[in-house]
Formats: sequence, structure tokens, C-alpha cells
Amino acid sequence: MKMDLTLQEQRILESLSKLSYRTDDLTGYLKEITLNVSRLLQIDWSTVTLCQNGFERVLASSIDFEGMDQLFSLHGSVTNTVVTTGRTLTVEDVRQNLEMGEAPDGYLCYLGVPLRTAQGETIGTICSFHRQPRQFGDSEIRTAELFAERAATAIDNYHLYQLQLQFNDRLETEVALRTAELKAAQTQLMEQERLAAIGEFAAMIVHEIRNPLTTMTMGLKYAQKQLQHDFSQERLALSMNEAHRLERLLSELLTYAKPQTLRLEVLELNTWLQTLLSSMSELPEAQGRRINFTGTSDKVRILGDRDKLKQVMINLLCNACEASPVAEAVNCEIECLEAAFACVRVCNQGEVIPPEVLSKLGQPFFSTKTEGTGLGLAIVNRIVKAHEGQLLIQSDDSGTCVAVQLPTSRTQPSPND
Repeated sequence: MKMDLTLQEQRILESLSKLSYRTDDLTGYLKEITLNVSRLLQIDWSTVTLCQNGFERVLASSIDFEGMDQLFSLHGSVTNTVVTTGRTLTVEDVRQNLEMGEAPDGYLCYLGVPLRTAQGETIGTICSFHRQPRQFGDSEIRTAELFAERAATAIDNYHLYQLQLQFNDRLETEVALRTAELKAAQTQLMEQERLAAIGEFAAMIVHEIRNPLTTMTMGLKYAQKQLQHDFSQERLALSMNEAHRLERLLSELLTYAKPQTLRLEVLELNTWLQTLLSSMSELPEAQGRRINFTGTSDKVRILGDRDKLKQVMINLLCNACEASPVAEAVNCEIECLEAAFACVRVCNQGEVIPPEVLSKLGQPFFSTKTEGTGLGLAIVNRIVKAHEGQLLIQSDDSGTCVAVQLPTSRTQPSPND
């Protein structure tokens, strides 16, 4: 059986079919809804409002007015009645129905339809106002309710879309973070494998060189005993010095190449450094030098390898003593940093290190010393990194400062500490 539609019903269907919702154009879509409702109901003004926590905000309006982005209190308004009851409200003349609430100035007639989500939650209204009193028929109320369903669905979908965008952003950030962590772990693994291979190769090379070097050194020592001429002794002493330098190079190469296996224990930095500095005077580089120590008032505990960290500090202190003028002191100080890190600084008042040289310090086989191997700071850097720390070097007109940042220990101190 064919059903004939009235002209009003045809207009409603035509208006609904023309509505085209896109998640990124909610305002325009709701604006079309208010215009259609005002046109179909032949009413002066229609709005779509979002109501939350006792306030409403106009999302769209059939006529432009100031303050659309402002929040308005629902208290005492006809809209509040709609939101509170969750039902459609019609008021022929607000002057005769003051208990229903107030309408905007200059408007006497009101039609309010709640916007309900699929879960039954009232999130706002479609409000229509007229300057003259009038009644609304059932078909007119149904028309407003049809458009209210579309508006509620659009607002709900828009909020879901925004939540999805936020989730996607968080997911992309998390994926990028995990990808970076994975790349860092892969890089670290490749570096460990590379160093392990270098270590094996270095150990083999060192072994192959040391045997003939030992034989050559023994021959030089024998020659020193047999040859008494000054010229011969000078040549032999030079050869012996070069042999010793080659021996040091082989030892440092082996130390640098082999994996850094740590024997960790809790160290109290103040006590440990004071003990270390008291024995520094025995080293040739520190003889006649003054080393000032500034500790902290509180105990600073780290988890570290005592022998390897001693190697780090001796290297840094010897370098500082060699670089500092004879009359100037070398300063060693401890500072507690944020984020559970402690910092040990070794500073001297020597000449400024040029930036092009400063950037290369710590690279293997780069040295500013005539007889340096270029592995001292490289070994220091590897030991510090093995402790999950950081080596920083700064140089300016006031001198050069090398900082070793190490994570503090969360281990509880013993009762006697």
C-alpha cells in the first residue's frame, strides 16, 4: 500500500537527507540543524546547546549573537527544566508559566528538546524561541525531536572521534618512544658485540706482540750492561723508553677493548675520595701539587666498582695536575644533583682547551700529549658509561673542569655507616 506524505513531512525528509555530517565540521552541521528547525517550525530562533555541571554553552545558533562561546548558568531557565527532567518541554507563553523558568529577553514562546546519547545521557538541548506566544502541534514537536536525535548523535560521535584522536596521539608517542628505546638497545647490543670482537682480536694481537717485545726488552737490558759508552747508553735508554711506551699502549689497548665487568659495592663518595686523595702524593704527576677537596655535608652513596672508579679518578687527577700551573691548586669537589645523581668534578686552572680539540677528547687514540696513547680518557669514558653515568668536559678562561655524573645508590646504609 502506497503511503502519501504531507508537504510538511516531505520538507522534513528533504531537510534530513541534505544533512551531511563530518567529524571535523561539527559546528557547521549543528548550524544547519538550527536553520532547518527554525524554517520548518517557522520560529524566530533555534539553538543547539551543550549542558554540563549546571552551565550551558551554545554550540550553534540560527542567528548570530555575541557571547556564543560563553558559559551561561542553567539556574532558573527553561532549558534547565528540559535538562533536569530529560523530557521535551513546550511553553506557549512564559509569562503565564513562570514556574517553567525564564526565556531570553524578548522571547515569549519556547520549545526545548533534550539531546540524549545512545546510553540515555542528556548532554544538551535544541531550544527554539519565538517572540510571540504560540502552540506547538505533535508533528512540530516530532520534527524538533528528529533533529535533536541527529544533533545528539553528531555531538556524541564528535567526542568519541576526539577521544580516538587523543588515543592515537598517545599511541603514536608511545610507539615512537618504544621504537627509540628499541633502536638504542639494538645500538648498544651491536656496540657490545663489536667491542667483544675487538677485545678478542686485541687480546690476540697483544699476546703476539708482547712475546717478541719481551725478548727485545731483555736484549736491550743486556746491552745496557755490556755497552759502557755514553752515546750507546743514550741510544739504549731511548729504545727502552719506546719499549715501555709500547708496553703501556698494549696494556691500555687491552683494557679499552675488553668488556667492562663491574664488581659493584656501595661506596660513600666523601670517605672514598678522601682516602684516594691521601695516596695521590705518591704519584709522580701529583708531587709538589696541592689538591683541594670539597665534600658534602651529607653522605653520598653510589653503587660502583671500587678499583675501576679509582682508575677513573687517578686518570682525571693526573691529567689535571699535568695541565695546571705549578703554583695553582687542583680542585676536587662533590655535588648532589637532582634526579638521584651525584657529580664529582676535577678542575684545574690550566690553559683553555680549543673547542675543536675539546670535542675530540675521549675518542680512542686522540691525545694532546707528546707521548700519550689517546686511550686514557677513552677508558675513563667506558668505565663511567658502564656505571650508567656521564662524562662531561668544559673549558673556558677560568680553566678546565671534568665532571663525572653517577647515579646514587638506593641501598639502605648499614647501622654502622
